[in-house]
Amino acid sequence: MSAHLASSDRQVANTADRRTWLGLAVLTLPVLLVALDVSVLYLAIPSITASLAPSASEQLWILDIYGFLIAGLLITMGNLGDRIGRRRILLAGATVFGLASILAAFAPTAGILIAARALMGVGGATLMPSSLSLIANMFSDPRERGRAIGVWTAAFAGGSAIGPVVGGVLLHHFWWGSVFLMNVPVLAVLLILGPRLLPEFKAPSDARFDVLGVVLSMGGILPAVYAVKTLASDGMDATTVAVGIVGVVMLAAFVVWQRRAPAPLLDLKLFGNLQFVGAISVSLVGMAALGGMSYLTGVYLQSVMGHDVLAAAIAGLPMAVAVAVFSVGASRVAALIGTRAAFLLAIGLAAVGNLGLLALTTSSPIWVYLLCTSVAGVGYGIQFSLVSVVAIGAVPPERAGSASGISETSFELGNALGLALLGSLATLIFRSHRNGWDFGDTLGETLLRALDMGSPGEGLASAARQAYVDGMHAASLTAGIALAVLGVAVYFAMREPK
Repeated sequence: MSAHLASSDRQVANTADRRTWLGLAVLTLPVLLVALDVSVLYLAIPSITASLAPSASEQLWILDIYGFLIAGLLITMGNLGDRIGRRRILLAGATVFGLASILAAFAPTAGILIAARALMGVGGATLMPSSLSLIANMFSDPRERGRAIGVWTAAFAGGSAIGPVVGGVLLHHFWWGSVFLMNVPVLAVLLILGPRLLPEFKAPSDARFDVLGVVLSMGGILPAVYAVKTLASDGMDATTVAVGIVGVVMLAAFVVWQRRAPAPLLDLKLFGNLQFVGAISVSLVGMAALGGMSYLTGVYLQSVMGHDVLAAAIAGLPMAVAVAVFSVGASRVAALIGTRAAFLLAIGLAAVGNLGLLALTTSSPIWVYLLCTSVAGVGYGIQFSLVSVVAIGAVPPERAGSASGISETSFELGNALGLALLGSLATLIFRSHRNGWDFGDTLGETLLRALDMGSPGEGLASAARQAYVDGMHAASLTAGIALAVLGVAVYFAMREPK
């Protein structure tokens, strides 16, 4: 009789375990879409421009409004999920994201497309923190939680990498709206299976929701991200500086208010945990290095080496595979050598990969690029997975939504900083290395100018490509040094790894 009961208990446990991992598979769906939608639109912009004829300003808003709202709302939505239910806000956000995707696909004007992208940003901001924080409820064992977060991170990395490839295939066969419609069947699966496979969790709280904190956080993050991105694309001007100052002032006011608020949106005590601070620093600096590298090498592959968009996207797949594989295996690496050592190894590999880009020339074989980016991908995969593990593990389950919101916000801000700082540095070097040639503001503009000149333009094109490579080298060196400094800081911040 006891043997029968034991067998029955094991069957129940196996069923529950299977259900939990199936639930994780469902949680990767929205993460995949959010990451994919960040990168897929870049390929669709030429078709959108031809169809809707947006102004230059409208074109920028079509590209940026999605990322702006995600960055501005992540902390708020993570906190809101803790209060009203993480599964509830995940499914509500997925519904908004799906309906907004349909609106975007059939948008008749640029204004409506911008509004649809804004709604997608609102929905997307609920998907990331709620899906990550639900993992903390579903996996109580730290080792299994680490593996689960690795799968979650791999889905995010995979979505970013396959976005251009999927977009290229869809745009080759269908109209530009297809890149938005592909979200609908995936989200339908989430809405059908989510209520059956995902648990509900909300933190008990009678305190009023921190509305002023929401206003101040968005009033700080949105202008700050806007200023950083505008600096990267258009350079510095009085308006951009003023917007950036407003953002900094609002963020300072937000911090002051959070110290006094009875139920703060952001638990500042988290930043008293050195492991948490170290992890957030890794995501910020690491994502800045990755974002800058991805942008600069994308231009390098197309404008310097002459590959088309799809070929350039395919060349990025080895790094994406490395990120995905080592995201899943990050918990095993940490178990073997310790969390601090795993962070240091990952940061070192990312630094080596970035510094390896110094070997690229205007005529390098493609394997040099593939090798450097793959080595960096191994490092990024480990460190980004461990960032989420440490961020979630550093807080009690009822605050996991808030912690994951901070973690994801640091990723978004890091990406914006990488594009702004490293992109601006590369542009500065490019313009300073003209050596008497009539360069345009960008490499693409200069190459078009050279093409119009015919044979005499070959020297201009060659000089511009070399100047761009010099700028990319400067950015790669800076990213490598920043990662090395980060490694030293992590060594001291994580003296007692978990």
